[in-house]
Amino acid sequence: MPLEIKKKERETSQSLIHRFSQRMRRSGILRRAREIRFRERSLSRQLRKKAALRREELKKEYEKLEKLGKPKIGKSRK
Repeated sequence: MPLEIKKKERETSQSLIHRFSQRMRRSGILRRAREIRFRERSLSRQLRKKAALRREELKKEYEKLEKLGKPKIGKSRK
């Protein structure tokens, strides 16, 4: 459903823009477009498992380095 706004007789361009933006806001077109644009896709079951295993391995590695008294990788200590 396209949104069509026509300029009325003796209407200023600012009031036309205001009327257009009001109609856009009420129609919900921008909201739906943003929902589609920024939607995060769900990961497949295999990718979720792979990511969880990687997190577990990194956690074990960090704990091992902490016990040895070495700084964490990628972060500086103050």
